[in-house]
Amino acid sequence: MIALTPHGQKAATATLSFMPDSFDDSHAAVGHAPVLFSETLTLLAPALGPEKVFLDCTLGRGGHALAILPMIPGGTLIGCDLDAENLAFARARLEPAAALHHVRLITCHRSFVSAETALREAGVPGAHALLADLGFASTHVDNPARGFSFMQDGPLDMRLNTDQATTAAHLVSQLPENELADLIFQYGEERLSRRIAKTITEARRIEKITTTSQLAALIRKAYGGAAGASRIHPATRTFQALRIAVNGELDSLAALLEAVPRLLAPGGRAGIISFHSLEDRPVKQAFVAAKDAGWGDQITRKPVEASDSECAVNPRSRSAKLRVIEKKSK
Repeated sequence: MIALTPHGQKAATATLSFMPDSFDDSHAAVGHAPVLFSETLTLLAPALGPEKVFLDCTLGRGGHALAILPMIPGGTLIGCDLDAENLAFARARLEPAAALHHVRLITCHRSFVSAETALREAGVPGAHALLADLGFASTHVDNPARGFSFMQDGPLDMRLNTDQATTAAHLVSQLPENELADLIFQYGEERLSRRIAKTITEARRIEKITTTSQLAALIRKAYGGAAGASRIHPATRTFQALRIAVNGELDSLAALLEAVPRLLAPGGRAGIISFHSLEDRPVKQAFVAAKDAGWGDQITRKPVEASDSECAVNPRSRSAKLRVIEKKSK
């Protein structure tokens, strides 16, 4: 599903502003504050300019993209997202700025796994800058109906793309105990995965587990006295594991990392923001491999992390890590 804004004939002069207050609408109204905002723009800026192509693999609510639009006057911005509601919101938010700066705006309701197809359909050989923010939007976690959070009761859903069939409730109700335990251990790095899976499978014989509060209570039960000793909520890792499994997040990331050299134009930069070790580790390994293979230069030797001031304003940025690589021109 692709929508286009006609390409303008004249390029406007780009005005670079790396501060969040450069937005023309508040984060409160938007419902999501982009993490590592100024750092991302600063590191991608050298690859941007008039008539350049920017590929936002996870458009979300359009926070990063809105700031990048004036940096590519007369260019093209392609945004992909699995969440149709966020995609529509972002498009409406970006359209005025795209028109002002004569940027062709293309939004795609698809996973970034299909980013190569999006570029091909747009008629561009490669992106000059690429961004993938692997975190889920605040609008997901803050909406009980989406089932991402154990802090509020809601259906056990966790789908980014609500058109797909598999939900977290399906996994919890249908996976054999051993497979459920493996999933929780591998994707959540949860040391009590066996105990949690056993508690869940015993409970589901009595009643269906369909809500976030039901599952959170069962996990707390499995933790027993250890729940009070944990520095994080006992359900945190299990909910992460289910979300990753429902949305195929790690498989999608692997596909994106494999495609990066084909997605980028010579001299182009790719930035990936991860939020836990299961994401950051393969990004780090892929960027090291790119350097060893001779096609990429690591712009960030170590991951860029949020400042204390950003963490104070936006606690969800605490675990964010940004890595950037540049494709060699020759």
